[in-house]
Amino acid sequence: MPSALKRLLRHLALDLSPLRDSRDYRLLFGSGVITMFGTLITMVAVPYQMKQLTDSYLAVGLVSLAEFVPMVVCGLWGGAIADALDRRKIIVMSELGLLVTSAALMINAMLPSPQIWVLYVVGAISTGIGSLQRPSLEAVMQQVVKHDQQAAAAVLSSLRWNFGAIVAPALGGLMVASWGVTSAYVLDTLTFLLSMVLLWRVRSLPPAEDAAPASIKSLVEGMRYAMSRKDLVGTYLVDMAAMVFAMANALFPFLAEELRAPQALGLLYSASAVGALIASLTGRWTARVRRHGLGVIVAAALWGVAVALTAVAPNIWLIVVCIAFAGAADMISGIFRMTMWNQTIPPELRGRLAGIELLSYASGPMLGNARAGMMAQLGGTRFALGAGGVLCVAAVLSLATALPKFRRYDATTDENALAEKARREAATLA
Repeated sequence: MPSALKRLLRHLALDLSPLRDSRDYRLLFGSGVITMFGTLITMVAVPYQMKQLTDSYLAVGLVSLAEFVPMVVCGLWGGAIADALDRRKIIVMSELGLLVTSAALMINAMLPSPQIWVLYVVGAISTGIGSLQRPSLEAVMQQVVKHDQQAAAAVLSSLRWNFGAIVAPALGGLMVASWGVTSAYVLDTLTFLLSMVLLWRVRSLPPAEDAAPASIKSLVEGMRYAMSRKDLVGTYLVDMAAMVFAMANALFPFLAEELRAPQALGLLYSASAVGALIASLTGRWTARVRRHGLGVIVAAALWGVAVALTAVAPNIWLIVVCIAFAGAADMISGIFRMTMWNQTIPPELRGRLAGIELLSYASGPMLGNARAGMMAQLGGTRFALGAGGVLCVAAVLSLATALPKFRRYDATTDENALAEKARREAATLA
């Protein structure tokens, strides 16, 4: 084999060192794989059930909007408690709460006349609990993974997510079409039970001895730190703009119907993850990139271009290709953002900043789906896709111009990255 090809394969091959070196990362990784399947199947089941009950674009889009306020409030508070309490305890108790909400959806689906309001209310509660949990899940990566393995862990976590996002929506589409939405909710409930077994074995992850108690003051402190760093602000705003203007998953049930391919619903949901999985499998090269801010900008713009092309694709297969390309671009953006966060944010602020990060990468899709539903109500599915993609590119390029520090970020020279690297090295020697 030519040496150049060998080098290329080494750069593309997966780095499994975080799984090999950290028992707690393995447990968290396994738990994530299991719950992801049920959660993503439910992601297909809820809009499908809402469409069955209402046959309304707006009603489906409003499912995401109903989840927005709980996500904002609980995401910020979840960040505060992640820095103040044992992160393992937060993760386990939240998982129990998610088990209960999944069971509630299952019971509602079994009723002779399922209630629409349950989908909104339970969806909002589930999002709130998940948002309380997410900052702790993000923050523990600093504790259970070595500093120089953070990029590899980001790739592996992305790979885990995307493998599930390919298989689970396809399975979900088949399940809801063949056996009804109840089967999806039953499976989701079972996955949370299995996940609890793994999470219970994770070691205690207590806060620092001088950790600030969870309070409005500590939240404000975290927000001030985030706003003081324009490179972090760039990661939040660019991702939010990309998602608000170009996210359109709420349109998939209608797009499948327009294409006269109802069985392709799961494929549409999975296509983005197919592209993202390819990006993750070949993502070892991302560890060599140092200009993470510029990488996020380019990837977010390509995401918008791909969504815009979806609007003019003439058949289901070209649409799937466009969505897959969008997913690959979004995944590369996510890897760069996660690496920036975990390599530059002080550990005593990591939970609170994870709460702020959650607002950026979770609020965007929620608002984007609501936007897509409203635009489709006005101009149709293709109009919502095309206009959203164009607006996404324009917004990303405008933010890149307005945030030069983010655009010029370099991990080899940035003072925050160097300070965190030195702190981790000192802690290892001690």
